[in-house]
Amino acid sequence: MHEARSPLYNEPMVSVIHSLAAHGDFEQFLQALAEGLPAAEHDRIRRAVEHARSIYGERRLGSGEDVWGHALGMALIVAGLKLDADSRLAALLFAIPALHEHGLTEIEATFGSSVAHLVGGISRLNRMRPITRGFAAHAADSEEKNPQEMKAQIEVLRKMLLAMVEDIRVVLLRLASRTQTLRHYAAEADELRVPVARETLELYSPLANRLGVWELKWELEDLSFRFLHPEIYKDIARHLDEKRAEREQFITDAIDRLKSELLAAGVGNAEVYGRPKHIYSIWNKMRRKGVDFSEVYDVRALRVIVDAVRDCYTTLGVVHHIWSPIPQEFDDYISHPKGNDYRSLHTAVRCLDGRSLEIQIRTRDMHSHAELGVAAHWRYKEGSKATPEDRYDEKIAWLRQLLTWRDEVTDSSDWVRHYKQAAFDETVYILTPQGRVVDLPKGATPVDFAYRVHTDIGHRCRGAKVDGALVPLNTQLATGQRVEIVLAKHGGPSRDWLNPTLGYLFTHRSRLKVRQWFASLALEDTLAEGRAVVVRELQRMGQPGINLDELAIRLGLARSDDLFIAVARAKLNMRQLQVAVRGNEMPVDERVLEELPVRRQRDSDVAEKGILIVGVDRLLTQLAGCCKPAPPDEIVGFVTRGRGVSVHRADCSNLSNMRTMHPERVIETTWGGRTDGVFAVDIVIDAYDRQGLLRDVSDVLARERINVIAVSTQSRQGNAHMSFTAEVGSIPQLDRTLSLLHQVEGVVGARRA
Repeated sequence: MHEARSPLYNEPMVSVIHSLAAHGDFEQFLQALAEGLPAAEHDRIRRAVEHARSIYGERRLGSGEDVWGHALGMALIVAGLKLDADSRLAALLFAIPALHEHGLTEIEATFGSSVAHLVGGISRLNRMRPITRGFAAHAADSEEKNPQEMKAQIEVLRKMLLAMVEDIRVVLLRLASRTQTLRHYAAEADELRVPVARETLELYSPLANRLGVWELKWELEDLSFRFLHPEIYKDIARHLDEKRAEREQFITDAIDRLKSELLAAGVGNAEVYGRPKHIYSIWNKMRRKGVDFSEVYDVRALRVIVDAVRDCYTTLGVVHHIWSPIPQEFDDYISHPKGNDYRSLHTAVRCLDGRSLEIQIRTRDMHSHAELGVAAHWRYKEGSKATPEDRYDEKIAWLRQLLTWRDEVTDSSDWVRHYKQAAFDETVYILTPQGRVVDLPKGATPVDFAYRVHTDIGHRCRGAKVDGALVPLNTQLATGQRVEIVLAKHGGPSRDWLNPTLGYLFTHRSRLKVRQWFASLALEDTLAEGRAVVVRELQRMGQPGINLDELAIRLGLARSDDLFIAVARAKLNMRQLQVAVRGNEMPVDERVLEELPVRRQRDSDVAEKGILIVGVDRLLTQLAGCCKPAPPDEIVGFVTRGRGVSVHRADCSNLSNMRTMHPERVIETTWGGRTDGVFAVDIVIDAYDRQGLLRDVSDVLARERINVIAVSTQSRQGNAHMSFTAEVGSIPQLDRTLSLLHQVEGVVGARRA
């Protein structure tokens, strides 16, 4: 049996590292570690090795691996990634802060602030280990119960790992450290390797995948899969009837032949590369498609990048000429792109020796879109979807471009500067006491956190502990903090939370929840007030047992709560209530019209208002007091008994009830002639009560030359409800006035009744 391995993680490499650590022969190691660096950096590397070795001694990590061996392996991986000298030094010195009280200060004094900054970042991420490992284990146990919630939490945790560092190189160092830990477990079995492998597949290999660090991604996945599912791993490895070196040689030969044939066909600027598919990827494809190993045709794969679309199809013809195409294994995503606009040609062929080979053909623009755009390959592999408001993908794309650019520049300081600018700082990730991660916008407070967890927790929030210490509720939270909310048994939010100058609330969602609570409280007070009035009147009339819902329907209202609100806000008077209770024969429309404050007008008044009754001349007309129409409102007339035509707004609820009972008495009515007089309208204002509120509202009405002819105000538990009957010249004037009233401090609503 031959297992597929990268040269980086053969057990002999682990042995070499331990041998170097034990015998002190560092020259070979120093040469590998300093590869690609300027000569001036070699001395810093040597001094870092000596400094780290003197402190680490024989100490061991929690995994059982000796600290010095881990540092050496981690530094070699970082050098293989071609990171800068500071990153390699940080890998060597990563554990010093945990072993030496003033270790970080000494690192800064000896090796510079940049190295100390990176080492400090590694230490911060290491403090998350109990959280990430515990959550990964919990996710594996709970995935069957609530898979969507678990996936969402793991995704937030991945983002949190990136957000906790100001320099993205720290993430690459963390990936290198985890790779070295898995190599150690491959050489020396330990019971911890299963939870470590699970955490790696949930958190670290997806990050390596998204950042395009394929060297580490494949190794992290294969080793983790090997520890979690050893039998399946061995079975797939058994089917791979050749060693990795042989498969890599097969790929190399295929690339050389295809390049030669393409050059002969006139496609001379093609880029061809490939790799053997690793074991974890093979298993994923078998599981996803429900097929056997024999039906996985991309165990070996090539990718061809060309200049133009026509070159794609020319290349396809060359491929099918060299090797025999496998039926039903061809997909033309250029003519028929995927839903995410992914475009490419996919084909699978059978080589002369019987082995299968998958080939993808695309242009450079298609490749850039697939790797860095909305069709990003990592999203396809993970089966996740992008959201328009999520800038996380943009950050990932930027970082991947920086990684690619790194290999093309000679001055590493330039891309290091860009790396530092690519910090994930728009969002903070906060931990609940149970270890759940909550994402919030940067600037959020403990109150925002409480409302994000649950609305009721936000309402009852009275204090907060951040990492065990009590803090003010307007404290801005930072990524990685653990927040515990101190709750009251009963009660609601404070009005001070809505004061923007105090800084208690940052998110719109939290402010909306607080406003809804106070609006609900005001409505409850109004209901209670109206209910008390109705019950008292019914008792006075000797009708305490009457069905309130039926009584409301008699009055043209939907339910009893609407009845209580109408009474509390003086929309319904006691005369109307008494008539409805006694069941007088007077129809509902006539009872309402009789009691409504209708302004009667002479024919000359009507002419001034410019009201035209279709088909009728000089008919007594009056504007209904229930809805107070004004031009250019759409209006409808209703023929009353003995009082001419009552003119209503078309959306008037009273008109709707009367239309249902007497449709024959509804008459078409329009505005006509002069409409430049004044009209009475009702304005309703809801506000948080304060000293000077009525004065400020009155000032607005006065400035707009609005004549107020009636006013009613009520205040309950700090909430003000104000009703004005005012004369306006037009609806645009009214709309402008309402807009200005909205701007008055404390006003939460201003509308026409």
